[in-house]
Amino acid sequence: MLDVRRLRLLRDLARLGTIAAVAEAHTYTPSAVSQQLAALQREAGVALLERAGRRVTLTATGKVLVGHTEVVLAALEAADAALAAARGGLSGTVRIGAYPSAVRTLLLPALVALARDHPALDLMVTELDPVAVPDALRERRLDVALVHDYDIVPVESDPALDSTPLLDETVFLALPAGTAPDAVGDPLHSVRDADWIVGSPGTLCHSVALHACELAGFRPNVRHHADDFAAMLALVAAGQGVGLVPQLAAGQPPTGIRLAPLTIRRRTRVAYRQGAGAHPAVAACVVALRAAATDSPANRRPARDGDPAEH
Repeated sequence: MLDVRRLRLLRDLARLGTIAAVAEAHTYTPSAVSQQLAALQREAGVALLERAGRRVTLTATGKVLVGHTEVVLAALEAADAALAAARGGLSGTVRIGAYPSAVRTLLLPALVALARDHPALDLMVTELDPVAVPDALRERRLDVALVHDYDIVPVESDPALDSTPLLDETVFLALPAGTAPDAVGDPLHSVRDADWIVGSPGTLCHSVALHACELAGFRPNVRHHADDFAAMLALVAAGQGVGLVPQLAAGQPPTGIRLAPLTIRRRTRVAYRQGAGAHPAVAACVVALRAAATDSPANRRPARDGDPAEH
């Protein structure tokens, strides 16, 4: 019988690429990881690994086994969910991850509802960028997390994770109140010569801003980088440039902001490990987050040109 813990190491080697990275993810030494993978290869009775220069890579059989490993791990998650449901009642620790704007608008009301309806749950929140969520879920540092992508920059699904849709929101072009976007067509056309405020290079927000401008036929002149939407809006209100902001973060813009709706959509999902969707605690989190999403700023019209917030 193949050892599940060793199978997980093989899966992570396929994902991370090096023994050192796997060791770091599991807080093992590289030597310990190598020994466990060698033991797995002996159990399998066939070559799973091969040398490629100074690195170790998976053979074709090893890659096939990784695919089966995902199925095995999902089945174990489903078994754990079935046992939790059979025990009845909701208790234990639930580790929840969320991106910053969702913590304030979606997660807080969900936490209040969960604490009220399921007081035996021990809720622990971690704020993190959605790009870090898959690793945190796979490595069991999180149980539930909010992730998002944009329709113009979709994120490839992760075979180790499952998710359920939560929110679909408009993305706005934020401009200083004295700037008039085009009345007809894409508002981005009117700011092709403006200074831009975008996320840090390597972030999804940075990619979305650049791609949106490219689709509009120009390359933005990036003046500032800001990963917090409140900071971005403050810079826009101060006349430092323009930027893109999703509706969830634009519910109460500062004075001096004009918001022009775009056709771009940001899509938020609740993510968890494959097989864990039926776990009572995970299901309770999904229910609470859906209720919070229904009442979120993304389902209310943010202030736009001519509203009291714009002077």
